[in-house]
Amino acid sequence: MSNVGLLLAGVKLMVLGMGMVFVFLVLMILCMLFMQRVLKPFEHLFAPPAQPARKPRPAAAPADAGQIGIVAAAVAAVADHRRNG
Repeated sequence: MSNVGLLLAGVKLMVLGMGMVFVFLVLMILCMLFMQRVLKPFEHLFAPPAQPARKPRPAAAPADAGQIGIVAAAVAAVADHRRNG
């Protein structure tokens, strides 16, 4: 087989594969729509979705006096750097 023949065979195989995937996806969507209509009368039998449990927020920890000093020094250093370049 020549290079052109191999290329055409590859294109045919690609189109066939993509076509099969497309047909499968369309068939799957149609089956899902059909099942939705079939199961609609039995919707009341299914349990409602559970609400996720809310975790209580932890109480804010008291600020350590040493950390406040470090934060103040960092803020002052950044402000000085911005002013003086």
